[in-house]
Parts: sequence; C-alpha cells; structure tokens
Amino acid sequence: MIVRKPIPYGRQFISKEDKEAVLKVLDADFLTTGPLVAEFEVKFAAYVGAKYAVAVSNGTTALHLCALTLGVNKDSHIITSPITFAASANCIRYCGGKVSFIDIHPDTLLIDLNILETTLKENPPNTYDGVVSVDFAGYPVDLERLRHICDEHDLWIIEDSCHAPGGYFTDSSKVMQYCGNGAYANLAIFSFHPVKHIACGEGGMITTNDKSTYESLKRLRSHGITRDSNLLSENHGGWYYEMIELGYNYRLPDILCALGISQLGRAEENIKRRREIARRYDTCFKDLPIIVHPPLHQEIGHAYHLYVIEVDRRKSLYDYLRDANIFAQIHYIPVHLQPYYQSLDSDPVIAPVSEKYYDRCISLPMYPSLSDAEQDYVIHSVKKFYE
Repeated sequence: MIVRKPIPYGRQFISKEDKEAVLKVLDADFLTTGPLVAEFEVKFAAYVGAKYAVAVSNGTTALHLCALTLGVNKDSHIITSPITFAASANCIRYCGGKVSFIDIHPDTLLIDLNILETTLKENPPNTYDGVVSVDFAGYPVDLERLRHICDEHDLWIIEDSCHAPGGYFTDSSKVMQYCGNGAYANLAIFSFHPVKHIACGEGGMITTNDKSTYESLKRLRSHGITRDSNLLSENHGGWYYEMIELGYNYRLPDILCALGISQLGRAEENIKRRREIARRYDTCFKDLPIIVHPPLHQEIGHAYHLYVIEVDRRKSLYDYLRDANIFAQIHYIPVHLQPYYQSLDSDPVIAPVSEKYYDRCISLPMYPSLSDAEQDYVIHSVKKFYE
C-alpha cells in the first residue's frame, strides 16, 4: 500500500460552495464588518443552542474578551487544565491574573473535577474567582457537575469549546447539553482555525445567554465604542459615537463570515464523518498495545477534533509515521511546563497524570475529508510499527 501524498493530523476542506460564498462577498459592499457578521452569529448561536453569539478575530481574542467581561484583573486567581493550548491560560495573564493548573483525569483527559473539588475545599473562601474548562479533543466537560462545584464557591465558568462544536453531554435530567449552549457556563468560546470543525482561515466566536454580557462583548471587540443612544452622554447627529471603555479591534470581517456560514451548513455532516473515522480507528486498534482516549459513553457526544492515543515508544512511532508521510501531532505539552509559566513566582504545580500523558500521547489524522484509503494507510502503518 503506497500513499505518496502527505497526510496531516488535521486540515480544512474548502468546497465549491465555500468558494462561491467568498466570491459573492468580493462583489458586495462590505469586506470587513457587514451584514454577514450578524448572520453568522445568529446561525452559530442556533447551532449550539445559545441565545447570543459574538464573532471575533480568533479563539484567543475570544478568551481574552471573556476574561475582560468577567472582570479578571491583577487580583484574580483562575483555574484551568494543563492539557490545552496555551491561550486557555494566557487570556488570564493578559489581564494580569494568576493561573493555577489542576491535573487531568486519566480516562477523560479533562480537568479532574475530584481534584478541583478537593482543592477548593482545602483553600480559604474567595481564593479563586473562576475556572476555564477545556473540552479537550472534542470531549465535553461535565459542566453540570462543574457548575455545582463552582456555585458552592462563587466561581464563574468559561467553557473553552474550541475543539467541540457539535459535542454534547447528557445532564441529570436526561437533557442533551451541547457545548457552548450556556446552560451551565457563563461564557463559551470557539475557534475557526483551519484545522477546526468550521474553518474561516482565522476567527472565533463567543456564546452566552446573558444579554448584558453580550452587549459588553460587542463593544469590547470594537474599541469599546457604542452608538447606542441609551449609553451616549450626548448626541451630535447620525455620525456620533462614544468610546465608553477601553476595547480592542477584535472584529471578524464579512469575507471570513461568509466562509464560516458556508462551512456551518456542513457541520453535522462533518461531525458524523469524524465519528465514523474514530469508530474505525477504535475497531482496528483494539488488539494493539494502545490506549484510546477517552472511553466511549452513549450519553456523551464526542466532537472528535482530535483522535488521541497513548503509546509506549511515542517518539519512535512519531518518527516512523513521519517517514511514512503521516504527519501525526502531539497535543499538548502541558502548559505549566512552558518556560514562561515556569518563570512565574507561583505555587508548584502537581500534575503527574498530565505529565505522564504528555510522554505517551500522539494525535492521528482526523478530519472529514480523510479518505478511507488514507485512513487504511494510517492504520496499516501503525500496525506495521507494532509488528
């Protein structure tokens, strides 16, 4: 079996309809902020089941705006997972806050809610202000339980759902709670980077069910400027606006929203394909010395941004696959081990599960346009390595 074309761990698929949607914008009146921004927001909110959505320039700026809206400052102390992209923690540092890392659960690879609960009980009241939970690889955090824990200690929740649009868990009332729907988290964020479920090139989205938060986010993404007559101190005419707070230029242009709207139309089809690919991997790897994460659960809808396995001799497998033109990836180096976070004057991080996971993890190719033949080649190559 010979496959000469490189197989990445993830990639975008741009359809004829996607291209037509972008070309249509090029002939329209707006390239930057225009009517497609609001259309994308409304359609995305409906997709995840939230009341409001705010489109921004990328997932990192989405996290930053969430932290600003929740009032994070130099006196804030926030908890997150070490197994995530650095932005989940960096957004707190942008606002001057302190970050603590809670180890992951060995089965789910998500923040260990048992350790979190113990940590909160062992520390004085008001030690912490909030939690940035991460739906790592597309597997949703049990936000119902997390909400219960956070309510006991008066903490807010930002749900980092960059990996999980279309993912869900079933709560105690047997209701399917989709990632980002705002039923339990104060705010949720998504990314539209090319390897994500919805590719805009770059882009992000914030979802919330709180109208005042929604209005604040819209101002903050555009320099803190408003034209709302109810907020203006005076009004000189139709051109008049006021900057009422310090905001940023974190807007997403119409041209990228056009691509996002088109991609959103295939979201369900694509997530179905991701799950098919995962099932096939699961079946073919069941007799190999591989740990597949996380375990399947009928009441949890895994969005499968990544297909992560744990193996011995990870570096050898990584190099072997690269020699076979299969570009697997490692997700992630624990954030607390990064030199920047090591240099901070903070409490020691005890995260043995995260560190052991990092030594063994590897993400295999996972994207909707991965063909059966390409997946066969990946499976064949992994099996041959173990032979």
